[in-house]
Amino acid sequence: MNKPADLPIARIDFNDEDSNTSPNPTFDSILQTRLSRRRMLGGGVASAATVMLGSFGLSACGSDAGSGPSATPLAFSPVPKALADVVAVPSGYKASTIYALGDPLDVATAAYKNDGTDTAYENRAGDHHDGMEWFGLDASSRPSATANDRGLLGVNHEATTDAALSSFFLHANGGTSTLPRPAAEIDKELMIHGVSVVEVRRGASGDWGYVVDSAFNTRYTTLTPMELSGPARGHPQLVTKYSLDGTRTRGTLNNCGTGKTPWGTLLTGEENWFGYFFRNATDDTARGSDKSVTSLRRYGRNAGATSRHGWESGGAADRYARWNNSKLGASTDGSDDYRNEMNGFGYVVEIDPYSKSTAARKRTALGRMAHESAAFGKLEAGKPVAVYMGCDARNEYIYKFVSTANWSAADASPLDRMATGTKYLDSGKLYVAKFNADGTGQWIELAMSNPQIAGYSAYAFTDAGDIAINTRLAADALGATKMDRPEWCAVNPANGEIYFTLTNNSNRRVSPSTSTQLAPDSANPRVYTDMKGTASQQGNPNGQILRLKEGAAGNTATLFTWDVYLFGAQADAPAATVNLSNLTGDQDFSSPDGLVFSQATGLLWIQTDDGAYTDVTNCMMLVGRPGMVGDGAKRTLTYPRTGLADLVVDTYVGKAPTAETLKRFLVGPKGAEITGCCETPDGKALFINIQHPGENTLQADVTDPSKYESRWPSNAGYGAGSRPRSATIVITKNDGGTIGT
Repeated sequence: MNKPADLPIARIDFNDEDSNTSPNPTFDSILQTRLSRRRMLGGGVASAATVMLGSFGLSACGSDAGSGPSATPLAFSPVPKALADVVAVPSGYKASTIYALGDPLDVATAAYKNDGTDTAYENRAGDHHDGMEWFGLDASSRPSATANDRGLLGVNHEATTDAALSSFFLHANGGTSTLPRPAAEIDKELMIHGVSVVEVRRGASGDWGYVVDSAFNTRYTTLTPMELSGPARGHPQLVTKYSLDGTRTRGTLNNCGTGKTPWGTLLTGEENWFGYFFRNATDDTARGSDKSVTSLRRYGRNAGATSRHGWESGGAADRYARWNNSKLGASTDGSDDYRNEMNGFGYVVEIDPYSKSTAARKRTALGRMAHESAAFGKLEAGKPVAVYMGCDARNEYIYKFVSTANWSAADASPLDRMATGTKYLDSGKLYVAKFNADGTGQWIELAMSNPQIAGYSAYAFTDAGDIAINTRLAADALGATKMDRPEWCAVNPANGEIYFTLTNNSNRRVSPSTSTQLAPDSANPRVYTDMKGTASQQGNPNGQILRLKEGAAGNTATLFTWDVYLFGAQADAPAATVNLSNLTGDQDFSSPDGLVFSQATGLLWIQTDDGAYTDVTNCMMLVGRPGMVGDGAKRTLTYPRTGLADLVVDTYVGKAPTAETLKRFLVGPKGAEITGCCETPDGKALFINIQHPGENTLQADVTDPSKYESRWPSNAGYGAGSRPRSATIVITKNDGGTIGT
């Protein structure tokens, strides 16, 4: 490992990857000014920014672009911003915790003590509940698309609350922050990552709970055997000591967003997995500085890179050794070490929630990246299926996969769900998006037939499997548009338009000075300094929600139009340069992340994972009526630059929301991200995840509950102990009605 013992390691911000140094365009250039908290700090960006309203220049359908597909009013009073350690919902609603970190998944596992002494996490709820999907069950325990009282939740467990190396709330005294780390601590951490499938039911009283003795309950962890499928299956770059033929791997890691297939399986995205691997300082030389070094650097692993938890230091056992991604063996193919282990992560994983004996499959045709959610385009019989995805890191890209197979309605209820997944997800075309300054864009195929990929000087691609494994490099070759951290995506069920959350980007600058800084562009148009107390936050701290409308060919279109549905901002930020959506105090938000359309109501749920606005409010969830691409206006933003011509960019802003088209619905506990969202088919029960409450607690304070940033959900009456826990809640309406209306 080439690491001395007892070496303290600084905490790694695993969400702060920034490995895209390609010269790809961002669009044009533009914007903004000072904003001082929220009036923005003066200096640098233009005080003379001009805003010109003009014709949008994009086609729209329907006669009421502002109202969108749902005419139902948002019939609740908006929840005010707050800093309390509670889950706040509107009057007339109830929020109940039903499934938290450590809850046992069988009757043989002890109740959770929540004091750091618990074990057997392979049979418990994992940590950092994230993306989530609903899978109905009928009275005979068969899959049901209409069941409202009983179902399975597929729940991602992204990570764990940590400082330095340790997942400190998991361990009695906060864990070990030096190397090597104890195997017993690492074993807990290996098990709390991954996915849960858990049965939930509504009781006769109307209250929901999870079923501890359900035969469906199961966990997928970092050690669960999984199949690799698609173009990368069997590729030389996937050969390891564990999988000599490159067809298998173990586990899924850092699972963030989800998707639900039309045939009833769970898709889970592997996001910031790169930070869990260690490379020693001499590994570039050991590899002969070959093309694998280019790949590792592009995916955030430079030689000498420390790992997030030091799992590789647990001992000689294979479960620990696999996290050392260095070339240690003498083989030429990697069959005697784990130099290629990282290549087995970064995919969309398909899981059959109804059959825990069926092996999960990593669908490599959908590309390898920091995956968030996977959203399906509108289905049309006899036409290909489309899946939309984002790569969540600064300056990364937006993607689309189009199946070779045409959709058949008979596949909505197949006898073999995973075989249906193979039919639609293992063969097709993968595209990356390029946005134009005129409100149009194009999908460019990532294929060896494209001379820009076949002749790419920075990396020598060999075949389709190489593209599937090194998707980011292939997108670099095509000049794709760098975006402000593409997070979740969702498809409007009414009109098929696709929405993407671009959560923020600290690397936007009017005058970039490094290879990772970017000038603003049309789809990422804001650059400003935002004050959080006395601290300045530069770039685009508040993020935006982008939406696309495919061309006439629908899922197979290679051209699209786009605009920005909403710009995140504080309500009193300058409307001309920052609060471009004219948000009010009942609507303002920062760092949009989770994004889900209700299939029952057509409403759009927006969740935040914010650090920019948390001096004013905890993270939140809003609900909106979505409108459509082209319902707003073109704006031209101009910013002066010292000694240079003004920086000017056109952007396209959706129709400003009203009090009846966008409202704040929920505010979470202290330190928590609001994430994961699914519902029963009737829209009367809404499941939400509360992730990492109390994450800003200091590791040194883990044994002193009086110093915890949060004590949720124990302070709401759920479970033992005082340590904060990630958890799933269910929201219902007191009158039994549909949520949000």
